[in-house]
Parts: sequence; C-alpha cells; structure tokens
Amino acid sequence: MRILIDESLPRSLAEQLPGHEVSTVRDQRWLGLRNGVLLRAAVDGGFEVLVTGDRSLPYQQNLRRIGISVLVLTGVRSRIGDLRFLVTQISSVLPLLKAGDALEIGPLKGDVICDRSIADQLLATAAARGFT
Repeated sequence: MRILIDESLPRSLAEQLPGHEVSTVRDQRWLGLRNGVLLRAAVDGGFEVLVTGDRSLPYQQNLRRIGISVLVLTGVRSRIGDLRFLVTQISSVLPLLKAGDALEIGPLKGDVICDRSIADQLLATAAARGFT
C-alpha cells in the first residue's frame, strides 16, 4: 500500500510503517499545497492513503470522488514519541481502508498517552532508574 504522510506530522513516522511504501509530503516536494490539490496530486502519484493530523480535512473534501483514504491522528502531539502509541492501530486499519474512507485514530482508553501527566511521571521515573 502506498501511504503519504502529511507535512503536519514528523517525517520519521514513515519509518514506523514497515511493509508499506511510505513517503512524505516533503519528500514529494508538495509542501504548502492546499488540501484538495494535495489529495489529487497524491492520487495521481499512486498513493492510496494520506495520514494527517488535520481533523478538518475529511470534511472539506469529497474523498470518495478524489479516490483516496485519510487517516487522521488525534489526541497526541505531533512528535514521534507520542505517535508511536498509534502505530499498531494505524497498521491494523490500513488493510481495511477503501478509497473515500476517513478514520480518526487516537489513543485507546488506558493508554499511557491518554493521561499526559502520568506519561510524564513514568518517563521521569524510568530516566531516574537508568532506563531510557
């Protein structure tokens, strides 16, 4: 599956999705394109899915007509350390997507990332004990 990572997300997210052909908006030299133009360029480039942090994008575009799926990552900061919590979910839903689908993925209830203060405390404790 060909996946495009939006410019709102770190480029290193591409490395977290093995088994897929993943590129970024930056790699494609599509920085600054408006959403509709970007989605059409992605389809023309053979991409099947756009992964983004832009929650409004699926409501602004007719994804079915354009012919692409969109995964919106929510509930975490756009840092690779936080986004890693979502990789399993991303990998699980990718094979189920069809052109025109839009899906939001966020932390599951009980994930450490759901409670930022607990996550920060755990990281501080791990660092104090020599785990990194």
